[in-house]
Amino acid sequence: MSREIALVTARRFVAPPEVTPHIANVLEEDRLLIDALSSRGSLARRVDWADPDVAWNGFAAVVIRTPWDYFERFEAFVAWLQRLESHPCVLNDLSTLRWNADKHYLADLRAAGVPIVPTVFVERGEQTSLHDAVAQLGTDAVVYKPCVSGAARGTFRVLPGDAEAHEARFAALTSAEAMMVQAFMPSILDAGEVTVVAMQGQPTHALIKRAKAGDFRVQDDHGGTLHEHCASADELALAHAALATVSPTPVYGRVDMVRDEQGALRIMELELIEPELWLRMHPPAADAFAAGIAASLR
Repeated sequence: MSREIALVTARRFVAPPEVTPHIANVLEEDRLLIDALSSRGSLARRVDWADPDVAWNGFAAVVIRTPWDYFERFEAFVAWLQRLESHPCVLNDLSTLRWNADKHYLADLRAAGVPIVPTVFVERGEQTSLHDAVAQLGTDAVVYKPCVSGAARGTFRVLPGDAEAHEARFAALTSAEAMMVQAFMPSILDAGEVTVVAMQGQPTHALIKRAKAGDFRVQDDHGGTLHEHCASADELALAHAALATVSPTPVYGRVDMVRDEQGALRIMELELIEPELWLRMHPPAADAFAAGIAASLR
C-alpha cells in the first residue's frame, strides 16, 4: 500500500470547472492539509467518494472531508462505507461515521448527561404532529429538520402560534424521512452559535457563526458570517464533555453550541463525519490534523 492519502470529497470539488468563493474555500482548506501531510512525508489528494473506479485499498488512509452530497444519496453513501470495512485506516472511525451521520446521536449525548438543545425525534411514518412535538418540548418556538441532512436542508423555523401553518409540510416530511423538532434558542439571533474545532480530542480553535439579519440559519449558504472567537472555559468544558462520549477519540471534529434563555450552554451538533473545520482561520490546526492522521497510520 502506498503512503498516499485520500481526502474524500464530492465530485464538484475534485476538478471544478468554475471556482466560486465557496469552492475556493474548500480548495484552500484541502491545500493546507495536503501541505501539512506533505511535510510529514505523505501525499494526499481529493477523491470523489462516489467514483466507481477508485481502488480505495490503494490508499494508506481514507479521510472523510467534504462529501457534501452524501445526505442527498444516503443509502448509496452507507453502502460505500460498508465497502470500506476491510480498509485498515478510515478516519474518523467507521463506527463513529455511521453513528454521526444521523442526528439521532444527540439522544445518546443526552443520555450520557451532555446538555443538548431540547429535541423531540419523529420517526418516518410516525403519526406525531408538529403540535404534539411542540407540546412535548413545552415551547411554541421551534425549528424542525431532517435527522440526516446538511447545509440546513429542509430546516424550518416555527414562530410562536404558527405551528398550524406548518402541519402539512411537517406531515409530508415525516412521511418520507425521520425528523427532529428542537426548541428555538433566541441567542442564536444575537450571540450566534459557537463552534469549537478539535483534533485528537483537543481544541485547536474556536469561531462564532452568525446569521444574516432576518434569518436564523448560520451557514454561509444562507448568508451567515464567520468570526474568530476565544473559547471560554465553559465552552471548552462542554466541547470536552461531548468529545469524551466518543470512542475511539475522533481524529478531527467540531462541537457546535448555543446558550439557552438561562445562559446555559447546550450542544447544537457534534460534527464528526464531514465537518467544515475552517483551517484557513487557524492554519496551525492543519498540522494538528496531519499529526492525527500520521499517528493513525502507525
